[in-house]
Amino acid sequence: MDLKALGCVVLLPIQILYYTVKATVCWFLPSRRRDLTGDVVLITGGGRGIGRHLAKEFAVRGAKKLILWGRTEKCLKETCEEITLMGTECHYFVCDVANREEVYKQAKVVREKVGDVTILVNNAAVVHGKSLLDSDDDALLKSQHINTMGQFWTTKAFLPRMLELQNGHVVCVNSILSLSPIPGAIDYCTSEASSLAFMESLTLGLLDCPGVACTTVLPFHTNTEMFQGMRVRFPQLFPPLKPEVVAQRTVDAVRTNTAFVYLPWTMNALVILKSMLPQSALEEIHRFSGTYTCMNTFKGRT
Repeated sequence: MDLKALGCVVLLPIQILYYTVKATVCWFLPSRRRDLTGDVVLITGGGRGIGRHLAKEFAVRGAKKLILWGRTEKCLKETCEEITLMGTECHYFVCDVANREEVYKQAKVVREKVGDVTILVNNAAVVHGKSLLDSDDDALLKSQHINTMGQFWTTKAFLPRMLELQNGHVVCVNSILSLSPIPGAIDYCTSEASSLAFMESLTLGLLDCPGVACTTVLPFHTNTEMFQGMRVRFPQLFPPLKPEVVAQRTVDAVRTNTAFVYLPWTMNALVILKSMLPQSALEEIHRFSGTYTCMNTFKGRT
């Protein structure tokens, strides 16, 4: 080992300690927040659920323009009208992110009609809520195409221009189930785990790209129609999150350039426990919390 390599090895623990202390101190101090007044924000799955609340929150925080993508025109139109009444310019386009050609085509239309997207929010997702053997093959593929591959297509469509402008932010509304899967939602858990790996890789890949960053939000069970019927054993101890809270924390994470956000903050303990406890202990936690049976009453969107 030469002297330069040896120096790097010796310096690494010091750098790790420095950045750990710096992050801890910054956590207690007010952060400088991004001004959104010049940003064009595109939200996939923007017609309802968390996507609708994200659109409202970005509008409240002063975003210049909002663009909503989704598969249901009625929901998109209603949300778009609501945002317009708030005084923010808003556009919507019917687009299935699972369809690569459609994503690229609509991205071109967006650039021509609205302008360059500077904040991309990958929020679109589906869940079928069945075990592997009870799942239809096409339904399983649909989950992977929307929840995972859709992010590949949207990011490839808009990231190059962000890099040219040296101004951009890629956001993923993921799920804590990507780290702690449950029975009865194998399609969703698998696709969200893939999505998380995608964002972790992308975040590292953009470290040396000035002005462009990523944010991944991993919320606990959120009270939307997407997970309608899901029940936890102790709802008072583990209450579902409100979608407006998830939206607020997501926008705040973008403004403070926070890479990963766990909601609620107690979910950070889950990450630590998974790396420390034996599998048998983790299974006992699942039994205690009732996650083995929480999808038995699942209905999903009607």
